[in-house]
Amino acid sequence: MAILEKKTYKGLTEETAIQLVKELELFPVHAELTAREIGDGNLNYVFRIASEENSVIIKQALPYAKVVGESWPLTLKRAKIEADALVKHGEYVPAFVPKVFRTDEDLAITIMEDLSHLKIARTGLIEGEYYPNLAKHIGQYLAKTLFHTSDFALHPFEKKRLASAFSNPELCKITEDLVFTDPFFNIDTNDYEPELQSDVEEIWNHTELKIAAAKIKQSFLTEAEALLHGDLHTGSIFASEEETKVIDPEFAFYGPIGFDVGQFFAHLVFQVIVRKGEDREIIVNQIDEVWQEFYSVFSELWKSKGVDPFTKVDGYREVFLAKVFDDAIGVVGCELIRRTIGLSHVKDLDGIEDSAVRLKAKRAALSLGTNLILKKASIKTIKQFITTIEEFTA
Repeated sequence: MAILEKKTYKGLTEETAIQLVKELELFPVHAELTAREIGDGNLNYVFRIASEENSVIIKQALPYAKVVGESWPLTLKRAKIEADALVKHGEYVPAFVPKVFRTDEDLAITIMEDLSHLKIARTGLIEGEYYPNLAKHIGQYLAKTLFHTSDFALHPFEKKRLASAFSNPELCKITEDLVFTDPFFNIDTNDYEPELQSDVEEIWNHTELKIAAAKIKQSFLTEAEALLHGDLHTGSIFASEEETKVIDPEFAFYGPIGFDVGQFFAHLVFQVIVRKGEDREIIVNQIDEVWQEFYSVFSELWKSKGVDPFTKVDGYREVFLAKVFDDAIGVVGCELIRRTIGLSHVKDLDGIEDSAVRLKAKRAALSLGTNLILKKASIKTIKQFITTIEEFTA
């Protein structure tokens, strides 16, 4: 992966994006190039540069959130963190992340493999598509990236070096606020239908729930277990029937392993909430499959690659993975609540046109999320987790 020469930051346009790839000689000198800005996110520009034979993606971080403007400044360092996370995770799961061709920390850009032949998994799932390898691939992605960047696989000096390199306080603060704090308080950035006011106030007034959420937040703040993706939802995954590619790790940092697992669980749960019949059962089975694959692959790596002496102690692996599962269930609960009444929603719910159906789905998400946060200690197995999901979403 080459690093470009030092430049002064300036937002790219379609014209300057073409000029940049020409300067970098990423295409034949006489190639006719087209550029299109294809980003639909809030924090970045995304350009697709193409010739008749080839194409690349240029992603450039913005110094502010588009939804708010320059009054909400954001660090450009996240572009380097994202590129470095793609490269680091690519060491362990090259099939599941895009290739990185060039980076430039000053321009806050990453030039990477074009995945336009795939579809964003959230979009496909909402449209009813079936991705038979999604759960297996994500289970492997989680197990391999999280194990190999943990103390179980690394010398303590290397682990601490990586934890320092991936310090990401600005974007972690966004997660701390939007996932673990704001939805539980009367904060102006919360966003929900007026019909949910009583449901929301019940959450705000629920002291036991808030204490339980605070404990989950404390784990996120203090437990540097492995290099997380940090925002692993179905909108951060490209998929087809054969392929799965995880993108957008700009929230990457060292945190609790259960956070990434719980984030992905939660966004499958949204699909369980909105689906019926056999289509619903497909997603339920994928929740089971992703955990089984994660548990199996992580366990095998623990046995074959573990460097910590305690990985050889009978029973410790099971204890640790039970802790990961418990953390994940708490994260699911927080994510369900925040995506329903917090600042950033999901199309799975907001895209339901019938208001009565949409409100019913959102109340199910709030009730399930509350129950998972309060009762996570009693949910010991993936079967118990699925049973709880079905109880609140039937």
